[in-house]
Amino acid sequence: MVTAGVFLIARSSPIYEYTGSVLKIVTFLGASTAFFAATVGLLQNDLKKVIAYSTCSQLGYMVFACGLSNYSVGIFHLANHAFFKALLFLGAGSVIHAVADEQDMRKMGGLKPLVPFTYSMMVIGSLALAGFPFLTGFYSKDLILEVAYGKYTATGHFSYWLGTISAFLTAFYSTRLLYLTFLSKPNGYKSVICAAYDSSDKICIALGSLAIPSIFIGFLAKDMVVGLGTPFWGNAIYVRPENMNMFDAEFISQFYKLLPLVFSLSGISLAFILYEFQSKLLFQIKTSFFFKKVYNFLSKKWFFDKVYNEWVGQFFFKFAYSTSYKIVDRGIFEMLGPSGMSMAIAKTSSNLNKLETGYLYHYTFLILIGSTMLLGIRQFWLTFGASVDYQIGIAFFVFSFFSINIFKNINKS
Repeated sequence: MVTAGVFLIARSSPIYEYTGSVLKIVTFLGASTAFFAATVGLLQNDLKKVIAYSTCSQLGYMVFACGLSNYSVGIFHLANHAFFKALLFLGAGSVIHAVADEQDMRKMGGLKPLVPFTYSMMVIGSLALAGFPFLTGFYSKDLILEVAYGKYTATGHFSYWLGTISAFLTAFYSTRLLYLTFLSKPNGYKSVICAAYDSSDKICIALGSLAIPSIFIGFLAKDMVVGLGTPFWGNAIYVRPENMNMFDAEFISQFYKLLPLVFSLSGISLAFILYEFQSKLLFQIKTSFFFKKVYNFLSKKWFFDKVYNEWVGQFFFKFAYSTSYKIVDRGIFEMLGPSGMSMAIAKTSSNLNKLETGYLYHYTFLILIGSTMLLGIRQFWLTFGASVDYQIGIAFFVFSFFSINIFKNINKS
C-alpha cells in the first residue's frame, strides 16, 4: 500500500508522458511531501513515528523523480529504500521490545552498551537513510537530486532545493533518533533500562540480512537499474525523447552535485553537536518566542490533523448522518422500499378494518357506492376504452395510493 503509488506512476508512464501539466503537479506534490514529512519527523518523539514520517518523506523523493520523467531513478530509490527502511523498522521493534514496549525516545537513552547489535544495525540504517557516502541511500537519493537540477526547469529547481533541504533535515532527525535512543544518558525507568537486551537470534539474523543490502545494493545495482543504455526496464517504462535528461544530469555543476552531500553531512554533525555538547543552547532556541511558535507548528504536523479532523472529517460525519443516513437511508430507501410498503399496507389494513362497524345500513351504503363505481367504470370503459390503456390507469391508481400513504408516514416520523 505504501509504495503502490510510485510503482503505478512508473507503470503508467505512457499516460503521464503525454500529460505534461499532470507531471508538473506530480513533481510539485512529491517535492512538497518530501519537505513536509521531513519537517514533521524532525520533532516527533515516538521512535516508530520518526521512521514512518521519514518513509513519507522518501516517497516524496520517489514521486517527484517520476514527475520529472525519471521513472527508473524513482523505482531505484524505492527498491533501495525498502532495504534500509525495513532494517530501521525491525531495529525499532527490537529496541521497543528491549525496553518493555516503550516507544517514546525521551524515556530511552544509554542503550548502546545494552543492545550493541541492534545499535549497530540502526546506525547502518540511519546512515543509509541520511545518504551517507557509499551506502545504499547515497546512490539513489543524490541521483534524484542531480536529475532534478539537470531538468533546468522551474519545477526541477523547485524539487531540487526542497529535496536538498529535506536531505539536511533527514540527516538531522536520523542522528537525533540515534542519540536520544542509544547515546544520551538513560532517561527511562531504572528497572526497564537495566533489563534491556538484544533480541533473539532469529531477529538478529534478519537484521544482519537487511544490513548487507543496505550497505552494498546501491553500488552493485546502480549500473544495471539506472545506468545509461541499460536494457533492464525493457518496455516497462516509456519516456519521451524530449523528456530524457540523464545526460544533462551528468554534466551539471560540481557544486550542485556535492551540495546535497554537504547538507546531509552537516545535518549529521549539527544534530550530534547540539544534542551532545549544546543541549542548553538547544533548549534556549526551543523556548525562544519565534522558535516556540515554529516548534508548536511542526510538532502539531502543520495542523493537518486538526484541519482534517475538524473541517473535513466533521463535515462528512455530519453529512453522512443528517443527509445520507436520515434522509436517504432511513427516509427515501426505507419509505419507498419494503419498510414503507409494509407500513402503507398495515395502515390501509387498519383503515379497512375500521369499516367493519357491524351496522347493516353502513354495509348497504358501501354496497351502493361500490355498485355505482363499478357501473360508472363500466360505462367509462365502454365510452373511452378504445383510446385508454387500462394498465396505465391501474398502475397510476396503485402508485398514487401508496405514495399518499408513504408521505403521510414520512411527515408523521
